[in-house]
Amino acid sequence: MRRENFVRAVILGVLLSSAAHAQQPAIVSTSVAEKRVSELPKRPLFWRIENFPTPAEAQAASGAYSLVVEAEGKIWLFSVGPQGQQTLGGQKVAEVGPLAEVVATEYLLRVNKGSGSPGSITSVHTHPGSEAYYVMTGEASQKTPHGVSRITAGQSFAGHGADTAMQLINSGGINVSYFAVFVLDASKPFASPASFE
Repeated sequence: MRRENFVRAVILGVLLSSAAHAQQPAIVSTSVAEKRVSELPKRPLFWRIENFPTPAEAQAASGAYSLVVEAEGKIWLFSVGPQGQQTLGGQKVAEVGPLAEVVATEYLLRVNKGSGSPGSITSVHTHPGSEAYYVMTGEASQKTPHGVSRITAGQSFAGHGADTAMQLINSGGINVSYFAVFVLDASKPFASPASFE
């Protein structure tokens, strides 16, 4: 009789755990800018994040490896290139890198804007290249087979290389808002389902 109760308790625990996991809110991540390029600047690469007064000034200052985004009441210029550079007229916000190396015949440069309530998560997935983050508000944690990396507002993080299983989690007590920046093999799907097992 005790064994039956134990088995019922284990089954109930698994069901409740699965239901709780299914009810976790999802982080919403949306592409806000992207472009394809046939080559990349000299490595190692960094994402440079800058603010500009107007969209026209950001567009005029942008280069072959730059993307302009309007978000959070600001004009952002994201540029991939060598470390330590600054765009004329821009106010540097962050420099993220070095990025994991990607080798391809065509590259996708992409910026996603993500947000989520406390406890929200993404599915476990991979990308065919490098992903990095800049958190605007709240706190985010990236879980990979290498461990968990946590960043808070105003901080950045360069993730691991291509095909690394990952999951992003709002690990703070308030809504998280962040940019995810990518340098990917453009010939492959942007993201693929994965697991940590």
